[in-house]
Amino acid sequence: MRSSSGIERMSRAFVCAVLALFVLAGCQSADDGAEGLTGAAAFYHGKNIRWIVPYSPGGGYDEYARLVSPYLQKHTGARIDIFNLPGAGGMRGVNDLFNAPQNGLTIGLMNGSALIMNELAGMRGADYRIAEFAYLGRLVADRRVFVVSLDSGVDSFEELLNSEDRFKMGATGLGGSTYVDAVIMNEAFDLPLDIIHGFDSSSVVRQAMLRGNVIGTWGSWGSATDGIDTGRHKVILQSGRQRHPDLPDTPTAFEVASLTQNPERTLAILNAWESLHAVGRPVAAPAGTRPDRLVFLEEAFRKTMQDPELLEEAANSARPVDYISADEMRQVVEEATHLPPDIQKLFISAVKGEL
Repeated sequence: MRSSSGIERMSRAFVCAVLALFVLAGCQSADDGAEGLTGAAAFYHGKNIRWIVPYSPGGGYDEYARLVSPYLQKHTGARIDIFNLPGAGGMRGVNDLFNAPQNGLTIGLMNGSALIMNELAGMRGADYRIAEFAYLGRLVADRRVFVVSLDSGVDSFEELLNSEDRFKMGATGLGGSTYVDAVIMNEAFDLPLDIIHGFDSSSVVRQAMLRGNVIGTWGSWGSATDGIDTGRHKVILQSGRQRHPDLPDTPTAFEVASLTQNPERTLAILNAWESLHAVGRPVAAPAGTRPDRLVFLEEAFRKTMQDPELLEEAANSARPVDYISADEMRQVVEEATHLPPDIQKLFISAVKGEL
């Protein structure tokens, strides 16, 4: 008859043997998945990539990241973990990205134009250097639109431009894109608008439009579609050098520049404004990321943004995609950070709330 201690030793040996089989099977499965992979592809297989979103869950940036991440996971072989790091108008998350390890396991989505302006203006908290990021490419460039309430009595931008009455326009806080857009367009066209800023979010501005406290606001086309679809709002002006396919009857700011008293200055402001908006929502890794891994991430991002399944899902969810490559993204950033001195001074004054 075996002793109890002998039975215990046999039981422990059996458990260890079973665990060893599970570990061996797991390793074999991982090896099978990585079979044939070399270099950066082998490195990323089974790793976790941290994707920083510098805004709260549920917003447009967060929704874009969650739309794209399964496809980026597909094309990298890594798991994509989204980390929301809101704060300081998006600068907290971007600072975290800028200072992250350079091992290629951290990427981030950014509000490019706002971050460029905050850096140029020397805003407190802008501890990054936008030109030094290792860009993977651009996800989308927001089409900016001037939206007014249908109850405002304003039917067209030309009517507003020629009005002898003054109107109130809503915007979020100083430095925010809705505020800077409003101030810059007022400066370019000398509009009869008083900008009421400090609203917590664009949704609160829209509530003020509903109450009749303000006539309208600037924002992205994607964010404006709900008010348009429900028949509450109307777009009277849009950014871009060409009209957006969804807005064929709405003039661009460039089209009405000739209506101002100083068209040359208006066009100079619009050119700078357009170059900033072209930065859009880029995806980047920290400066100094290992070159071989960066090349792999750039290619994986390209495949992701051109994936037919992603494009179909984006279209079905009314999330436009406007991809440009890493090389094109670096050129866009170069142009946006080297504005003519007088125009750069104007934009810095707008960001600081000096206009």
